[in-house]
Amino acid sequence: MSVGGQQLPALARTAIAQHLGLNSTEPVADPGWQQPGASFVTLTKQGNLRGCIGSLEAWRPLIDDVRANAEAAAFQDPRFPALTASELSALRIEVSVLTAPTPLATMNHADLLTTLRPQIDGVIVSADDGRRATFLPQVWEQLPNGDHLLQQLKMKAGLAPDADDTTLHYAIYQVEKFSE
Repeated sequence: MSVGGQQLPALARTAIAQHLGLNSTEPVADPGWQQPGASFVTLTKQGNLRGCIGSLEAWRPLIDDVRANAEAAAFQDPRFPALTASELSALRIEVSVLTAPTPLATMNHADLLTTLRPQIDGVIVSADDGRRATFLPQVWEQLPNGDHLLQQLKMKAGLAPDADDTTLHYAIYQVEKFSE
């Protein structure tokens, strides 16, 4: 993926620009982009998060997934107002291509902490009632303490930060990330 992957941020930028009605030339599509792929598009402005939306499972061609997630990160992330054309040039775009999630066996908090590999594993938590959330492996940079990361992940899913890990479902995945 690495060769064609380097052009994924340009693909994301083009999708955002076209949504804004701006002229933008899409990079030449890599043949691998037609394969199903799961991606997250992360937008930052002056080092601050400006939007991040993605897919946890590959269910459509990667090219379509990146386009859709770029537009969603720019215009539908509920944490931020819709992106404006004047902000586009200040954005830094990162595209993460995810491996398929691997479910973890049910385990207690201590075992979970020893299983997770900081800055390698993305983590998904889900509850039986359908609530779920994820942190990309890059989030370990902001939350290097495993206890704190898991608390924040649970809260992101709408769960109590001290929810019993043996009652939740966890999965891990890795990413290949491409930045402008």
